Parts: sequence; structure tokens; C-alpha cells
Amino acid sequence: MLFYGVVKIMSVENVSLLISRELKAGAHPGDLSDLVEELDLEQKAALLQMLPEDDAVLVFQEMEDFVQADIVPLLSDERARAILKDLASDDAADLVGQLSPEDAEAVMQLISEEEEAPDFGGLLKYPEDSAGGLMTTEYISLPDDIPVEEAISRLREIAPKAETIYYVYVVNEEGQLIGVLSLRDLIASSDGSILKNIMRRNVISVNAELDQEEVARIVSKYDLLAVPVVDEQERLLGIITVDDVIDVLEEEATEDIYRLAGASEVEGMELTEAPVLKVARLRLPWLLISMAGGIMSGSVIGIYRSTLEAIVMLAVFIPVIMGMGGNVGTQSSTIFVRGLATGEIDHSEVWAYFFREIRVGLTMGIICGTLISVIAFIWQGNPYLGLVVGISMLVTISVATLIGTLVPLLLNKANIDPAITAGPFVTTIKDFTGLIIYFVVASAFLEYLR
Repeated sequence: MLFYGVVKIMSVENVSLLISRELKAGAHPGDLSDLVEELDLEQKAALLQMLPEDDAVLVFQEMEDFVQADIVPLLSDERARAILKDLASDDAADLVGQLSPEDAEAVMQLISEEEEAPDFGGLLKYPEDSAGGLMTTEYISLPDDIPVEEAISRLREIAPKAETIYYVYVVNEEGQLIGVLSLRDLIASSDGSILKNIMRRNVISVNAELDQEEVARIVSKYDLLAVPVVDEQERLLGIITVDDVIDVLEEEATEDIYRLAGASEVEGMELTEAPVLKVARLRLPWLLISMAGGIMSGSVIGIYRSTLEAIVMLAVFIPVIMGMGGNVGTQSSTIFVRGLATGEIDHSEVWAYFFREIRVGLTMGIICGTLISVIAFIWQGNPYLGLVVGISMLVTISVATLIGTLVPLLLNKANIDPAITAGPFVTTIKDFTGLIIYFVVASAFLEYLR
């Protein structure tokens, strides 16, 4: 929308009028999020105070968790209470988790004063990145011994408060999850049918302690709109909806991308607003590792200085040997880490994948080694130089593939995130080993190179 570009010269009052008009015209709140993001924190709080209550709720729900946490303390108690009462239980729990202890206590007090406030107290005991931390308690569950017509009648009463109505979960007297019905199943069944006779008993569920990445994998595998969360006794605790799973996928992918690049960013803050010193502190460790690797690589060149002085042309091929080793190592580690993250490489298949990757490395090494050998021979007219460069390339690529797969594999076996081994880490190792391989091979053929 064209008005985003002029928001900085508009008053908050005019922005409020503009948002209300757009919402009345049928605009989706998400389409207005860019407009709101142009405002600073105090202006956002003032905007929420000015908007009609329903509009303020819609705008607030589109904000990031950490922005919501910064804004809530700036709102009046009346407006904060009006907004918070309409939050889903999982969203309310996420918000409280972002607040300081003092602000969290104040928010809990505000919410408890509302009769229709979200019930999320039990959610706070679970880790934020677990199924229990993701779930909402606004779901639809019905006993197994009621007929369809009664179930539909109850559904009409419960639906307005539920996060989603597409699945109806069937529980027994102990609250254990024993079946599930889709809304289609319920509507299509004839009156008089008892739920336990028409429900599906093979329910895909997750334990409350399960990691959010595993939850996302299960939802993706079974194409679910929501997945129920149960405890050790199979009692139904809540559900996780697909919109929360999409957020998890984005979060996990972002985390892996940062780690693959050997970088990280400040959580709970806009990229453009993150403090320079904090960002630098998070990125520096990997750069220091790379610098240490560069010094080690320089020491290798120093050790073989006499070889390099004797055959100056060896220096011409140093960049290509180091570059190919680093690139191949990064390729191998990135593909392996991504395969683990998506579940394409099962934990029982990692060693089979490892040995297949070694064969791939040998194949690429033979092809690249032969090619660079021919180029070196044609360029310099020395077949032994071509042989040295070709053998070095073959061994370097093979070793790079081995390290690029083996290191993250071993860390994965040790339950350490293998994403931290990619990018600068693997490249640094391969620069060092690539140079050693090159000069060892060159030294073996030194008398033929003179």
C-alpha cells in the first residue's frame, strides 16, 4: 500500500484513523503490520490506546512477542486488560515469558481479574521450546459416550472460545485422549451415533516435553492442522495449531542459517535495532576461530617455505586448493545438517549416508583432480606439477568431504547441534589440512619439479 511510505510524517491520530478505516474496509490486520512497524515504541503504545478496542486487539496480535512485551507496560490497565483477555492461552504465556518478573506479575494480576481471561498458568511450567510451551488450552474435547446431535450442540457453545474447530478430540472419564473426529466426520454422521463408535482411535499426538522441532516434523509428516499434546498418562493437555508450527519452522530455519554462517543475532529484538556491540560480541567468536585457522595455515606455509621458494609456481595453485577444500567441506556439512533438521536423513541412516558421502567425495576429487592436473600441465608444461596439483586436489576434496560430514555426525551423536560445525568452522579446518596435503605431496615430488 502506498501510504506506508508517508507514515513517518503522519500523526499517531491520523495513523489510528487510517488503520480503523482500512480494517472496516476489510483489510487483513497482517497487511497493516508494516504500517505499525514504522512507529517507535511510544507511538505504538499511543496507537493502541487510541484505536477502538477490537481494532487494538487485532493490531496487537500481529506484533512480535518481544514488541508486545515492551508495549504492555506502557498501556493503561484498562486497555491492557481488554487486549490480554482476547489472547489465546499460548500467546498469553509467550508474552508473560518475555516480561520482567515485576511486569509479568502485574500482567498476571490484570488477566486474573477478567472472567474470560485465558487460562495459561499451567503452560508456564514447560520450556518455551517444548510442545507444552507451544500448546494452547483452547481446544474442543468431548466425552466418548454422547450422541452426535449432542456433540454438535456442545460444539456450538464451545467453538467461539476454541483456537480451532477442525478437530474434535474425544476423551474418557479420566481425561485421556482416546480418539479424534474431524468436523466433517461429525457433521456427516447420522443422529444417534455415539462418538466412540465413529471416532478414529489412532490419534497422532505428542508428549508435552517433546522438543518443538520434533513437533514441527510430526505436523509436517502427517499434514495436520493441529496436533494434541498429552502427558505421560495420555491425558489431553492442549493442542498445537499449524500457525504456531509455521513460526517454529521459521525460528529453527533462521537459527540454523545463522549457525551455518558462523553468526548469531540478538534474540527478542529487531535486526535493525540490535545494539552494535552485542551483535559484534555474538559474531566475533567464529571470526576469531577463522583468524586462528588463518595463522595456522600461514605457519604451514612457513614450514614449507623452502619448497615454495624452490618451485615458485606452487604458490599459484594454493588458492584453488584451499578454496575447493573449503567449499566441498561446507557443502557436505550443510547438506548433512539440513538433512537431519528436515528428517530426510534418519538417525538410523547417518552412517550409511556418511559412507555414501565418502564415495561422492572420491568421485568429485577424481574429476576435479584430473581437470586441474591437465590445466597445470598445459599451463606450465611440467607433467609432475600437474600430477602434484591433481593428487593434492583429489586428496583435499576427499578429506574435506570426510571432515564436513564426520564432524557434524559425531556432534549429532553427542546430542550437540551439528549446525555449529558448518561455515567458518569447517572452512578453517579445511584451509589448514588442504595446505598440509598440498605441501606434503609437493615435497614428495620436489626433485622432479625443479
